[in-house]
Amino acid sequence: MARPNEKLTEALRALKRLQAKHNGVIESGDLKDAHRVILVDEGFLRQVMKGWYVCSNPRDREGDSTAWYASFWSFVSGYLRKRFGKRYCLNVDASLLLHTQSTIIPKQVTVITKESGTSVLNLPHDNSLLIYPDEKNIPRNRVEVKGLQVLSLPETLCRLSPQAFKNNHREAEIALNMIRDPGELLAVLLTGDGMVAAAGRLAGALRFVGRTEDADRIVHTMKLSKYDIRESNPFFIPAPTLGNSRERSPYAMRLLSMWAGWREDVLANFPAAPGLSKSAETYLANVDERYVADAYNSLSIEGYQVTDELIERVAKQGWNPEADEQDKKDRDVLAARGYHQAFQAVRTSIAGILAGENPGKVVRGAHHRWYGELFTPSVTAGILEPHQLAGYRSGPVYIRNSMHTPLPREALIDAMETLFNLLEQEPEPAVRAVLGHHLFVFIHPYCDGNGRLGRFLLNTMLASGGYPWTVIRVKRRDTYMDALERASVDGDIIPFTRFVAEEMNGL
Repeated sequence: MARPNEKLTEALRALKRLQAKHNGVIESGDLKDAHRVILVDEGFLRQVMKGWYVCSNPRDREGDSTAWYASFWSFVSGYLRKRFGKRYCLNVDASLLLHTQSTIIPKQVTVITKESGTSVLNLPHDNSLLIYPDEKNIPRNRVEVKGLQVLSLPETLCRLSPQAFKNNHREAEIALNMIRDPGELLAVLLTGDGMVAAAGRLAGALRFVGRTEDADRIVHTMKLSKYDIRESNPFFIPAPTLGNSRERSPYAMRLLSMWAGWREDVLANFPAAPGLSKSAETYLANVDERYVADAYNSLSIEGYQVTDELIERVAKQGWNPEADEQDKKDRDVLAARGYHQAFQAVRTSIAGILAGENPGKVVRGAHHRWYGELFTPSVTAGILEPHQLAGYRSGPVYIRNSMHTPLPREALIDAMETLFNLLEQEPEPAVRAVLGHHLFVFIHPYCDGNGRLGRFLLNTMLASGGYPWTVIRVKRRDTYMDALERASVDGDIIPFTRFVAEEMNGL
């Protein structure tokens, strides 16, 4: 008879084969019943609904949403493919989110089908699918994004309601900027009388973002086709956040839009910069005094994947979800050592900024060094592999219980390049500090340590304006995380700006 650890080892091997194939979404028929039962019992699978599961982290507490948000779009894709094949299309709002690579998990996704009745599928954490039949509104030329059937980008923009331009202005502006030639829009707008109002909105939107020639072309072409077009600007923001940008990556465009749209909010809610310290020695001495208090803060959270190493360990040692106490102490020691080394590297960077170097350029050149110092002790101890110090992560990560999903690995280089360009070009230290920290953790470029590195970046940028080294206190962890979530999910940077100001002043 197989021992318990042998049974779990066998089940984990089966799960590992499936998780890559199905993006962490498992249907009950994919696994043997015995494997499914033990994986659910040990916390490696969580049930979404009858017959459907997602891979999870055994360390997650009951009620944690991390595994669900990490697998949300994969679940929707797998479920709809199983039920409808390709005989469906997501509505215009969901299509907009997917085309612009939004990192936010929507509360409800609307699915238009060619068959079946209207229904609401309730999902974990108050998410849902609204499914209804409307074959005439399913376009013939659908496209696939993240395994889901959606409207093409031009048709998405042409069908976008005035309210959508108001509620999702950042996504609308990004989508508009992804259209290189107005002919892509005209091919949809000229298909019938129902597109006249849309033509007026899109002409007004293009003119608002500075694409005057493209707006004129839409108006002229529609009038040549005898349509009475009335141009109107559907945006409710005071100024475009992108303009006629040449950027092609929707991820980079999102960062540019966030920065431009938020900087005035930061300046209005953060104290004015005292100015670069006149005595670098005194400033660095004050930094050293804050080290002990600062070193307690570590908030980075990593998503869970079944690995060959985990399977091997279970096979050899059994499965004990509670860490060995001595092992925990050793890891704590290594983390403290790495933090001290990274702190010293950050201190060196601040010295360069105090000597007059451009803060953005300093951080661009130093951030990989900070990361390396943070985790070198763990590599030396054999806990991490040397290749994990190479640079940005090579896979996904997730933030515990956040509706924001960090950028995929293929977007990291463009996104980080954009962030450093913004830091180099920004004249206001407060903006560099607040938005630099937020966008760094929004991107989450490393497999671990993003919270610590984000706070290092925050304090480096604060130093560039003469602000004091600021400790984000553990006792205010929930407020800190909530403020970051408000910015990432609701698009409101003011709570985080005020939070940093409060921590800086010890309030």
